[in-house]
Amino acid sequence: MLDAATSHHLLGCSPETSVVMLGTATYPCLGPFSVWSPSMLADLIYVCICVCIYIYNIYIFFFFLTGHAGNACLEMVISMWKNLLQTMKERILQQRRMSVYNQAHGYEEELVKKQLQQFAGGSINLTKEDSGIGILTLNNPKIMNAFTGTMMLELQERVTELENWKDGKGLIIYGAGNTFCSGSDLNVVKAISNSQDGMNMCMFMQNTLTRLMRLPLITVALVQGKAIGGGAELITACDFRLMTPGSEIRFVHKLMGLVPGWGGGARLVRIVGSRAALKLLSGATRVDPERALHLGLSEETLSSSDEAGALEEARAWLSQYTEGPASVIRATKEMVAAGRELLLEAALRTEKDIFGTLWGGPANLQALATRPKHK
Repeated sequence: MLDAATSHHLLGCSPETSVVMLGTATYPCLGPFSVWSPSMLADLIYVCICVCIYIYNIYIFFFFLTGHAGNACLEMVISMWKNLLQTMKERILQQRRMSVYNQAHGYEEELVKKQLQQFAGGSINLTKEDSGIGILTLNNPKIMNAFTGTMMLELQERVTELENWKDGKGLIIYGAGNTFCSGSDLNVVKAISNSQDGMNMCMFMQNTLTRLMRLPLITVALVQGKAIGGGAELITACDFRLMTPGSEIRFVHKLMGLVPGWGGGARLVRIVGSRAALKLLSGATRVDPERALHLGLSEETLSSSDEAGALEEARAWLSQYTEGPASVIRATKEMVAAGRELLLEAALRTEKDIFGTLWGGPANLQALATRPKHK
């Protein structure tokens, strides 16, 4: 029988750092994705039991074959256990990176989709250019590009498409009709006014915008006209924000008797800091281009006010960061995202892994061949 110290050794963490909590299990050795939901923990325990039985059978077979169970056998068992545990951990972490919520949180995505499908109108359009820059258009100008139910569904579909776009390097999000987005369509808000339905929409949009934020693309929100409510939340899921003259960003949730529900509050704190975020949220403050620059909420105020000119300026601005091989640009974004979201040790390991995928690769070898000296 394995004692506590040995079991913690096999898990790769010390007894002092292993903690079990009611409803969740936390193993700091697993890094920032260490809090597991009950269903995921149950799945892990089941798989671990199966693995233990499998390894035990090998151990017994070795014992009968050799007449003793020596150190070599024990080392083999430990090695197999670690490899299998690492494989399971990687699969679980990959699933967790995809979405914030799952069935363990009471989230039934198919039911949410069925409900959102009832509220039609507008569209989310995506074009992918040869330069590796995608253009995502919020297209519902009659109501200032407010999100209908079907637009929320289409946004999720476009994010999935972008996740699978291997040649992509950057993304510009903008609104049709020279305005960005006024949040949720009020018809949707009124129809799903009960608490549970509101929570379901909240989880759906948080999942989608978190996936958008984690895309291996450098993303820019082009703010023309108004970005208010959910529109203001959407821009916080982008890496950068550009504004046109006369545009504004405003978190109006307080005026609706709410707080942000699409993840915009948490992301805003990370962008401008807790003090500034509290002022913007509690004051429902209008943020013009000048103040957005001061807060660090915007990178630049463009000179063009018309849609075509602003889009061309945004494309030129983004191109200075997307020039070069897609593999390097995407790896850079993934490394920065890891540094933003992970604890230091996990971020360092991730950086090492990403570095390893590029070292000696085509882009690296070509650079060495064509640029032998720095200029």
